[in-house]
Amino acid sequence: MDELNKSDERRGDSVTTLSDNLLLERISRGDAASFETVFHQHYDRVYGLLFRLVGNRVEAEDLAQDVFLKLYNHAYRQRLFLRSREHNISAWLYRVATNMGYNAIRGRQRRWQRNMTLVPDPQGIPGAETEVEKREVATAVRAALAHLKPRQVQLLLMRQMGFSYAECAVACNIAPGSVGTLLSRAAKAFREAYEDVGGDQRLEIRD
Repeated sequence: MDELNKSDERRGDSVTTLSDNLLLERISRGDAASFETVFHQHYDRVYGLLFRLVGNRVEAEDLAQDVFLKLYNHAYRQRLFLRSREHNISAWLYRVATNMGYNAIRGRQRRWQRNMTLVPDPQGIPGAETEVEKREVATAVRAALAHLKPRQVQLLLMRQMGFSYAECAVACNIAPGSVGTLLSRAAKAFREAYEDVGGDQRLEIRD
């Protein structure tokens, strides 16, 4: 049976027959192959969520690495309880990633506002005005997100990344039937926060 499970792991990143509990149990015992399986299955989405939050590739990569390190430590600390309850690795990863990214953007609010006054004069630089506008919009978006509740941020970003309502419900630990309502509230809260930070009124937010 163990050889069959190993064969399943080698099939690729997209499919695995191992349960999350079993993967976590193996990770807690220091099994590098199981950790790599989880890493390759989830890294792209964890990184994508973080990049949308912090807007910097290097910082997003560093935070993503920290998220998976936390998973490894979490598995080790929880190894006595892994068989007693169901675990969802993806939901845990997205919650931790959202919280880490959210904390990062909140901690940078003052620096963002200072940087907005340091944007160089685009006059006479071909294409620079568009780049400045994009930068200002991105700064305003992240400043607005920093005023939302972490779950609202997570819902908005997961939908932007193409997660289904069912996936959002699992990751955010909410009833599937309430996802649409909570998304609408999150979008409304974002629009209000975006206006408060002086964002471009032409920005469209889908809920």
